[in-house]
Amino acid sequence: MEKTSEKTAQASASTTTAATTSAQTTAAPSSDGATETSDSSEEETDNAKLRACRHHCPLDYANPKGETISIAMKKRAATGGYSQGALFINPGGPGDSGVSFAERAGNAFSPDLLSAYDIIGFDPRGVGSSTAITCSSDDDSSGSTAEPSASGETSALPSASSAPSAGSTASATASAGTASSGDSYEEWAESTRQSFQELTEQCASNTEPAALLDHVDTVSAARDLDILRALAGQEKMNYLGFSYGTYLASVYADNFPANTGRMVLDGAIDPSLSLAEQGLGQAKGFEQALRTYVDYCQASSGCPLSGGTDAGVQQVRDLVTSANSTPLSTSDPNRTVTGSDIVTALSEYLYTTEQNWEPLTKALDQAINHRDGSAFAATEEQDAASKDDSGGAFQAVTCLDYPVEGDKTTWAAQYEEAKRVAPIFGNTSVGMDLVCSVWGHNGTRKPTQIHAHGAAPILVVGTTGDPATPYAWSKSLAEQLDSGQLLTWEGNGHTAYGGDASCVNDAVDTYLISGTMPKGGPDLPRQRVTVA
Repeated sequence: MEKTSEKTAQASASTTTAATTSAQTTAAPSSDGATETSDSSEEETDNAKLRACRHHCPLDYANPKGETISIAMKKRAATGGYSQGALFINPGGPGDSGVSFAERAGNAFSPDLLSAYDIIGFDPRGVGSSTAITCSSDDDSSGSTAEPSASGETSALPSASSAPSAGSTASATASAGTASSGDSYEEWAESTRQSFQELTEQCASNTEPAALLDHVDTVSAARDLDILRALAGQEKMNYLGFSYGTYLASVYADNFPANTGRMVLDGAIDPSLSLAEQGLGQAKGFEQALRTYVDYCQASSGCPLSGGTDAGVQQVRDLVTSANSTPLSTSDPNRTVTGSDIVTALSEYLYTTEQNWEPLTKALDQAINHRDGSAFAATEEQDAASKDDSGGAFQAVTCLDYPVEGDKTTWAAQYEEAKRVAPIFGNTSVGMDLVCSVWGHNGTRKPTQIHAHGAAPILVVGTTGDPATPYAWSKSLAEQLDSGQLLTWEGNGHTAYGGDASCVNDAVDTYLISGTMPKGGPDLPRQRVTVA
């Protein structure tokens, strides 16, 4: 991600001021100094007060006095009686709803954090309750979206922590298709083109204003975020973000370092990687996570896999191949389970920690020993029911954030390489360059390191067994950021905060509440967490 020029940054700051002034002239001030539009509302949940509102931001920051779009936000008031300020949160995606995340904050964050801060979730431009990318008409409830099938953040995959909305991914890379592992590149590419061509046409026909499709990039979202900061009466941006939310925060800190406060980035994306590099990294990550699961399974009772790690992984591959050839029956006579369905379910479970792996063992036992896919079908249905309806937002944001690189020959080679190093997950993690070539609304900024010179200290949390945002990405981002510090959790699943890593939870809370960065000590290695 290229940092904007000084002139552009100055223009952005001017736009922020102008937009803030405009919003204040049309909104009623709240008691805490924030401003609300006329459609604000209040509600209560889990003994906390929630206030929802929308603010207007320029559609195109190159034309700040032109058309505007609305950005939805929801504030969960601090429960401690006194708020030390606002903490902005983002669950990932791109495409996941921060408004929904704020509604779930009572189950996602610690009581201490909820007591200290007003929690503010927002739907970035193009998402949810904000002016959104819309890919189905009002009378089309099916909402066909050609969503990623395994590693993309937009599928509602369970996270390792309870904090991010399910899966919001991980990275800027997503599965480009659901072809079986035995498909040739030509078959896979043609299926992908057809699927995303349909999605492209649907989104172009139903999104209003149509120009939104060219203005949902992360730099614009970061500028929106700075407007929200000012409107909330905050001198500094305090922020807790997961997965894609770490990329949004990095871009924000790079463009507004003087406004950056306490930031925690969990499950980081490396901004210097291309789409293809991210896809390959995820494919390897999920394949390694499967090996970790196989070891766990074989050390547990009731495991249908035998013969060591390699043999157990091969048994899973054999199941996928067999189910693609002859789908498994289920308790529903009208429902079968293919190998691609099993790969999707595997990735859902591997987003979580080993505390949630026992149901996967039971599903594999049912499928391998009884040729019954009912458990896998139930998992997929539960996933579909709980996911955020992000429509085409994932593709829209990703394709503006990264340029299309390569051609048919390059993509074929990448596809074969991914299948070689990750036989199960390879073809579900590559192909975004192809997708973006079909999408047609493309960016030109090339991936580059982000330094955020002059920003306050930024805590980056990385999990060694994270399949969706591999640990190396968090390590790299912490090294790139001038003020970055890495907190390592030696565990499994996607992201760490809010889950089983109590020492990570404590370290993150301490930094956000008191401003004290974690330091290494004799207890940290025992707790499987290290500071670098």
